[in-house]
Amino acid sequence: MADPRFFLKPHPLTLAQIAGRIGAELRAPEDGEYLVHDVAALDVAGDAQLSFLDNKKYKDQFTQTKAAACIVHPDMVGYAPEGVRLLLSLSPYKAYALAAQAFYPEQRPEPSISKFSTIHPDAKIGQDVSIGDFVTIGANVEIGNGVWIESHVAVGSGVILGDGVRVGNHATLSHCIIGNGTRIYPGVRIGQDGFGFAIDPSGFVKVPQLGRVMIGDHVEIGANTTIDRGASGDTVIGSGSWIDNLVQIGHNVKIGRGCILVAQVGVAGSTELGDFVVLAGQVGVAGHLKIGSMAKVAAQSGVTKDIPAREEWMGYPAMPMKRYLRQSVYLSKVIDKRREGQ
Repeated sequence: MADPRFFLKPHPLTLAQIAGRIGAELRAPEDGEYLVHDVAALDVAGDAQLSFLDNKKYKDQFTQTKAAACIVHPDMVGYAPEGVRLLLSLSPYKAYALAAQAFYPEQRPEPSISKFSTIHPDAKIGQDVSIGDFVTIGANVEIGNGVWIESHVAVGSGVILGDGVRVGNHATLSHCIIGNGTRIYPGVRIGQDGFGFAIDPSGFVKVPQLGRVMIGDHVEIGANTTIDRGASGDTVIGSGSWIDNLVQIGHNVKIGRGCILVAQVGVAGSTELGDFVVLAGQVGVAGHLKIGSMAKVAAQSGVTKDIPAREEWMGYPAMPMKRYLRQSVYLSKVIDKRREGQ
């Protein structure tokens, strides 16, 4: 059970209610009226708790689980211990996520505007908005309906927030237009100057950053991520993309729809990512490159050249994954032969 100091105690749900919400099928329809009180992991779940199995690596835990009910792929039914009620799903992890949301829906505050906030008289505020303590909102800002801005957030002049946006504590937003349903986690910085300067023998000369940051609908931007505004054009984040914590996105970067950027990724200026690109943790991407749609780059890789669509790359410098693995095997054999010759 989740710690009640941080999460409200969930309301019980019948298995039929859960199955309907998550799109699963009850293996035994007569189990539909069974009441479940919470969700839990396979190895700790007990009476009246729902669990799930998505990875066959945990099959042994599944065979020994004490959970009252479990979400599983139909292929795993034969491993279920006696007495465990089954909900069948082709995507057990997604189904579990929907079930957990049903038990623990997001707790939003009642719409209100803190008396400790500072809002420019020219700002336009939508309906059912929550604005926390010590929030600063500049001139000509537009805030949509149902927006939730937590404490100590700074929203610069001219920023537009679509309906249902949530902005976490201590985030700063400037020079940006943000679509509906986007969530910005604590400490995010959006719209600050990009790293642009000219060099000559007398030193560095700052290049004014005159673009914006354009963020689509239903984007997630993790804690302490930074997104620079464009130097002349815009920095663009496509709808449905999910960006983890501590990611750096340089000026004029274009990121397509449904991309995933995992923690500590860095994308240098003017690089373009197609749709549904995946950059695993700590990937570094040089500037002015193109990464094709549905390409994947393995963790800690260094990308120094364009990547065609749908390819999987890894290594430093990054190269097609099969080539990298063959090269690694070859080098291992060479090293082993040299050791044998000593």
